[in-house]
Amino acid sequence: MPASKSARNKAATESESPTTTSDQPQTVLVADDDPAIRSLLIELLESEGYKTQSAKAGTEVMRIARSEPPDLIVLDLRMPDLSGIEIMRRLRDEGISIPVLLITAYGTASTAVQAIQLGAYDYIIKPFEVDDVALRVRRFFEHEQLASEVRKLRARLEGRDPTERIIGQSAAMQEVYKTVGRVAQSNASVLITGETGTGKELIADVIHQHSEYRKGPSIKVNLTALPETLVESELFGHEKGSFTGAVNQHKGKFEMADHGTIFLDEIGDMSMNAQRKLLRVLQEKQFERVGGSQAIKVDCRVVAATNRVLREDVAAGRFREDLYYRLAVVEIHLPPLRERKDDIPELVAHFLQKHRYASDSPPARIAEDAMAELAAYDWPGNVRQLEGVMQRAVVMARGGVITAEHLALGSGPEPSFIDVNQKLQIGESLPSVVADLERKMISRALERTQNNQHAAAQLLGIDLAMLEAKLEQHHLTPVSV
Repeated sequence: MPASKSARNKAATESESPTTTSDQPQTVLVADDDPAIRSLLIELLESEGYKTQSAKAGTEVMRIARSEPPDLIVLDLRMPDLSGIEIMRRLRDEGISIPVLLITAYGTASTAVQAIQLGAYDYIIKPFEVDDVALRVRRFFEHEQLASEVRKLRARLEGRDPTERIIGQSAAMQEVYKTVGRVAQSNASVLITGETGTGKELIADVIHQHSEYRKGPSIKVNLTALPETLVESELFGHEKGSFTGAVNQHKGKFEMADHGTIFLDEIGDMSMNAQRKLLRVLQEKQFERVGGSQAIKVDCRVVAATNRVLREDVAAGRFREDLYYRLAVVEIHLPPLRERKDDIPELVAHFLQKHRYASDSPPARIAEDAMAELAAYDWPGNVRQLEGVMQRAVVMARGGVITAEHLALGSGPEPSFIDVNQKLQIGESLPSVVADLERKMISRALERTQNNQHAAAQLLGIDLAMLEAKLEQHHLTPVSV
């Protein structure tokens, strides 16, 4: 069970210092009736930089939890007076929320289920390696730090005026602002046009937040993500038994958006039949669910968006002319980034503030050669592409000075990881293709970040715990840095 002292010292040296909520170390209560194990765990955790408390009985655990609650309890299942499960049950009943890492010699499924249901973060089965305990504790605090950052970010974004996220002072964007200001207070339908990545959804958010419908819901529908057969059901709902699989009544997005705003993204991809029903909603403010006969009235603001030129689709008979004019009472066109390059420095500064190498790091800086390369590039993916490039550059520069070599622009898209046609021809299944792509993306992310798992997880858009699980799943063993 115990590792050697030299091994423990080595583990402590290689590990990162514990996460802290301020300048104080995190506190871990070690509760075990075996003095040797208790002493060993305390020595290990203190060598990792944690503050420790000690308890040899369940009543001591409860007393400490009430008076000096720790950040985590490492708790033995078998205690002389109260079992670990009973301690967890009492903590829960008294409303004391302290995560528990349970240690048990009885690794039965029922014990595991009980422990997790009562709020255990994880459990370890005896005999154990002490380094494994240190790893579990470290992972817990890393997870808590990430969760705290996500909560803070979500609260900050939810309370933020969407206009603060619109960046750009170019003449083209000034015209957009003026139009948005004029239309927001009205109840007119709005059509937002522009290439992919220009920020159409953000403009829709601004219109909603500054309209008389702002107290109602903001419902968003990406029409390209819906199979044609489900578009009507998703928008207008369906009655029970109206088609195979309709086992319950289902409210559609329009019904959910009553007294609010519905944003229909990629409106140009709607079928002609769905266009006809949408036209009726705009004209009569009512509709029927699929398979129903009762008219449902709705009062909501309709904002639509498309990257297509709908006038051309109308001329070609692919889009209803009457629906086009109903949607485009006011049309707002977002210019591509290549037509407003004066905004690039301000956008870059914004993204460097938003995407920091670590939560407590200062914003990265950008060198003149890098800014010149950004200004010279045509940005086929527009602002969304620029944000992705800057996020990657921060990781590659490790939060320091971003130079042109960190941008990887001008060489076109990277080669595809897989040749889908070839894999289909040889009969590979979808799960195997997806697993292969996932493994290669993780390997590429680790390569780009010099095996920095924190940075790789950020680059992949997942948390560290998920990356570690994927590394184990795909049998990848990166070198720690």
